Amino acid sequence: MDKKRILIADDEPNIRSVVARMLDKDYVVLEATNGEEAVDIAGREKPDIILMDLMMPQMDGYTACSLIKADQATKMIPIIILTAIDHESNRKFAMEMGADGYITKPFTPQVLADAIGPLLDKAL
Repeated sequence: MDKKRILIADDEPNIRSVVARMLDKDYVVLEATNGEEAVDIAGREKPDIILMDLMMPQMDGYTACSLIKADQATKMIPIIILTAIDHESNRKFAMEMGADGYITKPFTPQVLADAIGPLLDKAL
């Protein structure tokens, strides 16, 4: 069976590598360094799920999330927000932008797996 593809969009290289290490045994990991790249890669590669930071240069995660969800070709891709911002208002806004999940940093591999699993199962 082909491995599912996960796009990690985060401007912090160390966060991308930590998350990639958590996931690369079970998934093909794609990386974007900002929201613009995330939108571009989502359109080109159609990953099975996107992990998106909120605070990024060029284009933030809110904007990237809403653009991906507004596009017919990518709107079905689940997006989980991965952020250090743990405010209810941010969580609510992310969900309004179309996010399917919200995880605050730091998080464990188990928290990540628990968030990703049901969304990938639903996408089958």
